[in-house]
Amino acid sequence: MHCNWRDCREWDREGLPLSTTSNEAAKLYDAAISQYVGYYDDDTFGGVTPTIEKLCQTDPDFVMGDVLANGLQLLGTGRSPLLDIRLKNSIDAMNTKATRQNLTNRESLHVRAVQLLAEGSNREACDVWNEILLDHPTDILALRLAQDSYIYLGLPTQMRDSVARVVPWWKPDLPHYGYMLGMHSFGLCETCHYDTAEIYARKGLELNRRDGWSTHTILHILDAQSRNDEGIKFLEDTIGDWRPNNRLSCHNSFHWTLYHIEKGDYEEALNVWDQYVGGRAKQTKSVYNVVDSCAVLYRLGLEGVNVGDRWKDLEALVNLHKDCLLGINDAHFLMAYMGAGKKEEGKKLIANIKDIITSSTGTNHRETAKVAMMLCEALVAYDDGDFARTVDLMWPIKYKIITLGGSEAQRDMFTQLLIQAALLSPEKRHQKIARAVVAEKKALKENSPLVDRQMQRVVALYKD
Repeated sequence: MHCNWRDCREWDREGLPLSTTSNEAAKLYDAAISQYVGYYDDDTFGGVTPTIEKLCQTDPDFVMGDVLANGLQLLGTGRSPLLDIRLKNSIDAMNTKATRQNLTNRESLHVRAVQLLAEGSNREACDVWNEILLDHPTDILALRLAQDSYIYLGLPTQMRDSVARVVPWWKPDLPHYGYMLGMHSFGLCETCHYDTAEIYARKGLELNRRDGWSTHTILHILDAQSRNDEGIKFLEDTIGDWRPNNRLSCHNSFHWTLYHIEKGDYEEALNVWDQYVGGRAKQTKSVYNVVDSCAVLYRLGLEGVNVGDRWKDLEALVNLHKDCLLGINDAHFLMAYMGAGKKEEGKKLIANIKDIITSSTGTNHRETAKVAMMLCEALVAYDDGDFARTVDLMWPIKYKIITLGGSEAQRDMFTQLLIQAALLSPEKRHQKIARAVVAEKKALKENSPLVDRQMQRVVALYKD
């Protein structure tokens, strides 16, 4: 793990010069980036957020400190300058600072990308980061910010290519080389190049066994190939590597529950949720962890599992993040309201999404709000027992849900919703849709116990 923090001269020697003259600021910048791209918190600094705060205090004029602070807040999906005046002021101050300094072209482009992100123009921000990478292919910050944004945009091919095109310029002795391999592997995984993706992810883990992103990619690969027992054993054997001080520990545990749900071992899935998913969400209150916690409980509900009072605790956490900033998050928050019996709160959330459709600008809101609206209405219909309406809402957006972002594993829950509703609908056409979608799933996950259970239900519908 990289920990020999680079000073100004070392950054310059690597072709990534910084406008600061403070060696301490340059080293703190390195430490902050390392924690961000590595998904870990360094106890020496108190974690990534305190590191950035100290960076900005050490050299208040160093604009890349503002780029990091604002960029990570925006990508955290829990705050928006449209609703948060402090964040808006911080972004304005960054822009003002940038105009008063002699920045490198690379730094100026970073400022521009964060401004675009703040405006909701996520695709355009990615274009700027890719422009940076054409001249500076080892700029790990541009690489990571672009990959995170592509995940939110639901653009796996662009995510894969943004990393693949810089791989030849990375040498094994460069800081963050292993993290770059993990990022490359995830792009390959999300575009179904599983064998190649696994080679790169395992190489990343050979270099750093605590690499949370490479671990995360392995979990996606094993899930996609229905290697459920292997996934469970992998997590159990390496738990000391991926859990401590790792900001992906909750999400990796989310994948742990998926293996058990696939196998039909619902009690064990709930045990993992209680220990490592829901508990982590209560501790951190992070929007990512709240979303993961909702996803597990909803998947279990689709399987007919009674999750008890667990939704009530999540509903309280959702109230901290209910500003409709990302469509896929909003859908999960609605699940929590319905699970906790707070239908009025769910209606308010849907009304907020309607307001976004009519008032917002930027690619993220403009292109996804309508899909999010139909998805949320489908979730409500399913909760009301109106399975036919659920199918009528879900079937037309089956190939549009990807625009809400997230990974293939995360979005699969909505395919499961469509299948369950179609199986339960009284309309024969919907039952044919169930048969068709389950056949699709069988072609992709031939050895999936979950798909086999669904296939048995389809066969039972057509016995007569």
